[in-house]
Amino acid sequence: MAFTIQNVDWEKDKNRLKALREHVFVLEWRVPEASEFDEHDSSACHVLIVDDKNVPIATGRLTKKGELGRIAVKRSHRTLMVYRLLFEALINMARQNNCPIIKVVCNLESVSYHRSIGFVPDGQVFMDAGVPRQRLKCPAERFPLPDVTQLH
Repeated sequence: MAFTIQNVDWEKDKNRLKALREHVFVLEWRVPEASEFDEHDSSACHVLIVDDKNVPIATGRLTKKGELGRIAVKRSHRTLMVYRLLFEALINMARQNNCPIIKVVCNLESVSYHRSIGFVPDGQVFMDAGVPRQRLKCPAERFPLPDVTQLH
């Protein structure tokens, strides 16, 4: 199956981005809608991957502070290839925006794994939609594929 990677604008593509994130986070993962969409959406850079019928299958964003997040991939497309395409596009976007440090937010269970592949904690543990989370960072030039099952 062929995929197309698109750098998209929140205002122009809000409906497609929101529909995909609602499907994955709100309906499937039961994340409260109020926690899913925030003030960073309008200023962040967004990536959208569509299938050969132009149906959105994956998305992610890069905030102005260099945080990758809102990684939403439809269940039927959760393959290493799709995640690699998505993160490669996001890292390229970070390079284009002169963002030397990349940050991710993960569940506490995966902090030791992320530390073992080069991430370091950035700040204190915090609660996000009732889930304890940790922000981690890594230089963009050495960014490894994180444990995508533990990110939001």
